[in-house]
Amino acid sequence: MGINLDEIDRKILRLLQEDATLSVDQISEKVSLSRNASWRRIKILEDSGVLTNRVALVDAARVGCPLTAIVQIRTSDHAESWLRRFQSTLRDMPEVVGAYRMTGDLDYVLRVRLADVPAYDAFYKRLTSRISVSDISASFVMEEIKETTAIPL
Repeated sequence: MGINLDEIDRKILRLLQEDATLSVDQISEKVSLSRNASWRRIKILEDSGVLTNRVALVDAARVGCPLTAIVQIRTSDHAESWLRRFQSTLRDMPEVVGAYRMTGDLDYVLRVRLADVPAYDAFYKRLTSRISVSDISASFVMEEIKETTAIPL
């Protein structure tokens, strides 16, 4: 459940999503508040769980992971023990940068960052050796049209 955000809170969040290295002084100048008032608002956003982390974004291609695979998984095993093993397996696989339980025909969709197709094959073999699935298929991203971590405010 969300908290009530006013326009200044939203502006602070937009600024931090754009550049988390901004100082409180820089933020206060941009939102026309005192340094203390800005700091208090940021602290409230952190304490309430609205701001969860501050990170640096890495260019995946420049660090050897230019390939994005969208992996679609169906399973016939919906037991709690299978789900725990699946979640543990995904946590142990740093290539998995997003994992989603779905409605509809698919059970799970994974977003995976890799060096190349042979790296995907190795990933596939490791994944399927640790968990059983009914069906697994992958599509490889040909062109990244939009990728953002920013939440629309």
